[in-house]
Amino acid sequence: MDIKLLLTFLVGFLIVAIASNEIAKIFQKIKFPLITGLIITGIIAGSSVLNFISPKAVDELFFLNEIALAIIAFSAGSELYLNELRSRVNSIKWMTIGQLVITFVMSSVVIYFGASYIPFMAEMPSTHKIAVAILFATIFVARSPSSAIAVINEMRANGPFTKTVMGVTVVKDVLVIVLFAICLAVAKALINDETTNLMFFVILFFEILTSFGLGYVVGKILQIPFSTKMDTKLKGFSVLIIGYSIYLFAHYIQIKSLELFHHEFILEPLLICIIGSFVLTNYSKHRIEFSEALDEISPVIYIIFFTLTGASLSIQTLMSVFGIAVGLFFLRLITMFFGGIFGVYAAQDPKKYALIAWMPYLTQAGVALGLATIISNIFPAWGHQFETIIIAIIVLNQLIGPPLFKWSLNFVKESHLRAKMPALDSTRDAVIFGLEDQSIALATQLQKNKWEARIINVDRKQEKVVNDFKVLQLTSISFTGIKQLALDKTEAIILMLSDEDNYKIAELIYEHIGTKDVIVRLNNRDNFEKFHKLGVLIIEPATAMVSLLDHFVRSPNATSLLLGMDEGQDSMDVEIRNEDIHGMRLRDLRLPADVLVLSIKRKGQLLVSHGYTRMRLGDVITLVGGETSLEELKFKFDT
Repeated sequence: MDIKLLLTFLVGFLIVAIASNEIAKIFQKIKFPLITGLIITGIIAGSSVLNFISPKAVDELFFLNEIALAIIAFSAGSELYLNELRSRVNSIKWMTIGQLVITFVMSSVVIYFGASYIPFMAEMPSTHKIAVAILFATIFVARSPSSAIAVINEMRANGPFTKTVMGVTVVKDVLVIVLFAICLAVAKALINDETTNLMFFVILFFEILTSFGLGYVVGKILQIPFSTKMDTKLKGFSVLIIGYSIYLFAHYIQIKSLELFHHEFILEPLLICIIGSFVLTNYSKHRIEFSEALDEISPVIYIIFFTLTGASLSIQTLMSVFGIAVGLFFLRLITMFFGGIFGVYAAQDPKKYALIAWMPYLTQAGVALGLATIISNIFPAWGHQFETIIIAIIVLNQLIGPPLFKWSLNFVKESHLRAKMPALDSTRDAVIFGLEDQSIALATQLQKNKWEARIINVDRKQEKVVNDFKVLQLTSISFTGIKQLALDKTEAIILMLSDEDNYKIAELIYEHIGTKDVIVRLNNRDNFEKFHKLGVLIIEPATAMVSLLDHFVRSPNATSLLLGMDEGQDSMDVEIRNEDIHGMRLRDLRLPADVLVLSIKRKGQLLVSHGYTRMRLGDVITLVGGETSLEELKFKFDT
């Protein structure tokens, strides 16, 4: 290999990959999947359009594909965490069998008998058609764990249906690698007109068994960098090196076995990687660190992999096979529909799942595309057309799969999305959960600052008036109980109960009411993360007091001002709702002389503001100054 030429190809491709990442973000803004943008950019940069990446460059850079495939396999294996799947083992088992067996068998049969409609298969002998059909069917089985996780996290989904989906997704991706190793070996034998006798299957069995054994060894090797104190980026780089070394070792064994025994002994690198990742994830203490390292390197790997895949495609071929891809897309959809029905009835799951059980498994990404890339490289005569059809199907799956998955989660009522934020009236009011000295003191302070405050009592069973505040009784911490409190127009909700009760109420508010400002008094630091995921503002009394004292020491004047300790001075957050102010610069506001702008918050981001900062509707401006001046400004911004 010419090193100078390789470096030239590598630098040129990396420039294209950087541009591809930026272009793909534009596709995301118009609701297209990221990988679609990467693949299309690769096609444009490839030989069929601009020829920035020539076919020779694609061949020389194939080692990047192998590195990417190793990381994709590591990522798939890391999702197979047994402790999280035990509760739904029966459902996972039957749904996996249904999706795998029915999809594989039906797809193989239909593609074999419909081969005359697929140009590159039409003139093939029957044995070759069988080989291509089972390779298509194998890739149809593959799913995308990363896409499933992204949807589940976005929908905050949880429940039996969600757990089954996650389990089936990761188990299928392990099994599809084993199935692919078998089908690829059979396809090679059929296409090369080799005999497939008993000895052939014995050798194939030992090849797969050896791959499993090496996978276990790789799982132990992967633990070595995570047993050290090296930086996460270095650990990620170590994973890259280990992954690529597996491919180099497999190539070496293949060549040496051919030299010594006149027969290639084929190891399956994807299977080795996925087993190694599974071993580390389930039988070591480094699962979380391993996932973090993969999260660190995966975005870059995916950019390289999908862009390079796009560059290897011909846009003319893509257009010519798109109609076939649409037909095969619907074939896969139908087989998955029947597989879903079988899985639900065999596992005796609720019958309402039967007609929607297929929806979560439509999306495909890295694993399916990786398998197609391998086939394209092994069978160059027709492999590029095969890969192009698979990519077109994957793009369709990426567009249609996630919306269907989201719809199914809503249908089974396992999504927990944030409710739409209610429109607020002109009255500033707060609701405080918990009747105690601090809540009464807080209500008193809010009232002094012209807020209306209500206290909700959870423990006592009677209504009473405390210092001019009406104390209401919450009958139960449930949707019905919360609904009776009429919190729709409430501007702020403060939770001062136990962490358990606070979390139940915060989740109900998040899902059914959507109040923007929910403040929680945290009792146990261990619960911080789960409250943070709900987007609440968290006050931890111990650290808050230390922080307050620290600010008093370092800046007593500013601290006393912000705390309202200076007579006649106060601070206030105001949301811009006045359309006349939209687009104005801060310097043009003509603020009173005793008012300063501390910050502007826009779409959750804090801006470093100056006189030329233009304001937008929905911006939240933090002001500090005289009480009278602030009150006047409030109406100026609101109206």
